[in-house]
Amino acid sequence: MELKDFMDLDKLQKIQDDFSNATGLTAIAVGMDGEYLTEGSNFTDFCMKYTRGSEEGNRRCVKCDKECSGTYFCHAGLMDFSVDINVNGEKVGAIIGGQVLPNEPDEEKFRQTATELGIDPDAYIAALREVPVSTEKRIRASADLLGTIVNQLVNLEYYKSSNAGRLETLQGEVEQSKGLIETINDYTRNLKAISSKQRMLALNASIEAARSGEAGAGFAVVAQSMQDLSTQSDSIYSDIESSVNEITNTINKLSSLFE
Repeated sequence: MELKDFMDLDKLQKIQDDFSNATGLTAIAVGMDGEYLTEGSNFTDFCMKYTRGSEEGNRRCVKCDKECSGTYFCHAGLMDFSVDINVNGEKVGAIIGGQVLPNEPDEEKFRQTATELGIDPDAYIAALREVPVSTEKRIRASADLLGTIVNQLVNLEYYKSSNAGRLETLQGEVEQSKGLIETINDYTRNLKAISSKQRMLALNASIEAARSGEAGAGFAVVAQSMQDLSTQSDSIYSDIESSVNEITNTINKLSSLFE
């Protein structure tokens, strides 16, 4: 299952951007293949241009990416997070980010780190001063909140996508049922017309049998039977019509849900 196969990535981008602007934490979504699914929100030069831009810094960052999860301290002293995106118990991606300081930085310590990574210390400190500062508690809470929101959104989109085909099938079946009901109505109307003619024939036969006296007695019995059968048939057809009308009302209610 691929997140991009069913997820509206524009919606994910909007939530990610709003989260980043509200908290100061960076964020980006990645698929199971490691491909970025959204544009990075508020990524810092400190991390992207300088730390990851150096050979040793990138090596350490990649090591953190592979080994760390949840909300954690990266090798450079910032806090990052990685939250799994799950659908029906299956991981389909992750939302990662952070790049924020949990307290005011010790600039001398970061100068030493710059030297270790082969980065110009003055440029590194200038970039460090642009990194947002928060508290560890707030950073962890923010990462947890983003994970909850993103997972709820993704699961909603998956539900909508997986049920779209079923709804289309149901709509098709409803339309087909409406056609079948109309056919039943046509047959019932025809049968009622036949029943009416049968009743008239039975009545005429009864009249003729009465005129024939004793000679028509046997025929009168047959005519009466035909009339009784016609009456019963007419009652049955009326019951069918009533039932079909109830089904029609139900089908129409279902059909209105797709309008």
